[in-house]
Amino acid sequence: MTSVQPAPRTGAAHRLAALAADALGGPLPVRLRAWDGSETGPAGAPVVVVRSRRALRRLLWQPGELGLAQAYVTGELDIEGDLGDGLRTMWRAARERGRRPPRLTPADRARALGTAVRLGVVGPPLPAPASQARLRGGLHSRVRDRAAISHHYDLSNDFYALLLDDTMAYSCGYWASEEPDFTSAAAQRAKLELVCRKLALRPGARLLDIGCGWGSLTLHAAERHGTLVTAVTLAREQAAYVREQVAARGLTGRVDVVCQDYRDIAGGGFDAVTSIEMGEHVGDAEYPAFAAALHRLVRPGGRVLVQQMSRGRTAPGGGPFIEAYIAPDMHMRPLGETTGLLEAAGLEVRHTESLREHYVRTVAAWHRTLEARWAEFVRLVGAETARVWRLYLVGGALAFEEGRMGVDQILSVRPGPEGASGMPATTRSWYDGLENA
Repeated sequence: MTSVQPAPRTGAAHRLAALAADALGGPLPVRLRAWDGSETGPAGAPVVVVRSRRALRRLLWQPGELGLAQAYVTGELDIEGDLGDGLRTMWRAARERGRRPPRLTPADRARALGTAVRLGVVGPPLPAPASQARLRGGLHSRVRDRAAISHHYDLSNDFYALLLDDTMAYSCGYWASEEPDFTSAAAQRAKLELVCRKLALRPGARLLDIGCGWGSLTLHAAERHGTLVTAVTLAREQAAYVREQVAARGLTGRVDVVCQDYRDIAGGGFDAVTSIEMGEHVGDAEYPAFAAALHRLVRPGGRVLVQQMSRGRTAPGGGPFIEAYIAPDMHMRPLGETTGLLEAAGLEVRHTESLREHYVRTVAAWHRTLEARWAEFVRLVGAETARVWRLYLVGGALAFEEGRMGVDQILSVRPGPEGASGMPATTRSWYDGLENA
């Protein structure tokens, strides 16, 4: 009987593990399997599979999150089993060791270079994956913003119809019930109804929906509350879809769909203005002007509802992966800074509500759909883009779960004569019966 010999400890996985331990200041918290079949690391831990030397070449030129993401979406690097468990393990180790890697001595760097040469990974930088955004022009210029929005939202209406529920709402839902039969679509309808109640919409009221997406709020407000809606989006695919829905539902005359930049919206006097997860795309330097536009566009006594993602003070952007693959040029800030900017524009912030845990459940529902219909997504957009979305949804759910990202509804009013707000004395009625919305 021939015995199976263990892989030599000089295999690629062992060399990589030693290199990573020097760079990270401690042993890898995951198990590592390399292209030559060698494997090392703690038993029972998630297994990171380095399928190609190209993965290491990417990390050589793009160390950190972006290089890892490039290697993952191309399939050069993978995590065996549950991707969320693998990411959770690595994040936990990063927190325990602190975010600052140890300072490498010249001898450490020379040893690392020697290992890289022996592994055959040294070479010129590889081209970025095809799914990575390539934008030109000045930051948050109109041309660049249109390209950034198109990169994500014009992927195709068929893709989003496959991923989302029948509301086509691509934002955090409101899980108003713990019953097991309370679906993602029910959570989205509850969110849409909650927004309409916070805005006190009524028949004939004029609503401006900035960043209307595929029209979930626009259509809900027009159909359920008799509201006259101006829906604005930069994404041509979205505008076409909403116009089709308006015609199909007999809402012509009640809904006007405009494909334009929010900076070009003329007029004003709206009874209510919404921005549902659009403010992240505005930019940091541009946000004061955006807040001023919200104030200008709503009438005195009118309400403004902003639903927006946030991050902590130490990581205000979207992160290298999200900004390269999902939402280029996005900016998230702590909730308090956003409310301060709205108040500086003349709006009175009356109510804030965190939906962070709701987003964990929302994103988890999208991820279940992605995995259940994986073959369909691959046929539609290709394996690389499907892997981008797997990483995005799993990583996003984990960021909300661990409190590294948040999302909030911020209700403001433009003060009316003598400071009148028109707000009710209590807000409990907003939540009555939402589970049946």
